Amino acid sequence: MAKVEIYTTMLCGFCYAAKRLLNNKGVTYTEIDTMLKPGVRREMIERAQGKSTVPQIFIDDVHVGGCDELYLLEQNKRLDPLLEGKP
Repeated sequence: MAKVEIYTTMLCGFCYAAKRLLNNKGVTYTEIDTMLKPGVRREMIERAQGKSTVPQIFIDDVHVGGCDELYLLEQNKRLDPLLEGKP
């Protein structure tokens, strides 16, 4: 299974939607709350090539985008291969 990281905030509906999809798939992920850890938001923006909204999702250190992009991957049947570590 791939390493999944998701940058979130507690007040973000899109973050909850992205986590719900991952939870429904049984994916173990690391949640990084940008409100609780100083400096994390800057790290997220650097990793996400300037994107500053949450969620920002990384699978095996590859930036896949936010909630919409995650659901689009799922819709196009490309999410499961990524989660299995296959490009």
